[in-house]
Amino acid sequence: MPFAGVSSRMPEKVLFESESRQSREAIAAYLRTVADSLDAGTAITLKKGGESVTMEPPAQPTFEVKAERDGPADGPGELSIEFELEWDEGSDGDADETLEIE
Repeated sequence: MPFAGVSSRMPEKVLFESESRQSREAIAAYLRTVADSLDAGTAITLKKGGESVTMEPPAQPTFEVKAERDGPADGPGELSIEFELEWDEGSDGDADETLEIE
């Protein structure tokens, strides 16, 4: 049994990570490529230098959208919008609530 406040989730292993300042147009192009792969039901390959990882999202992965503000309450902070696809290995996923993005 997990202790109070401690998650019972398995440890996380980062398979690929990239963070860089990009233009909005470049980010939109990356997102379009991901969207096209999702529409086509094909694998998504992430590459940077000599690193790469290929993943095949199931028909209905969990889609998490998060808007955050980090920093002091009385001063400027850092804003972010995060998009995440998540699924259990070997799972087809399942349908959930409808999200709206405008």
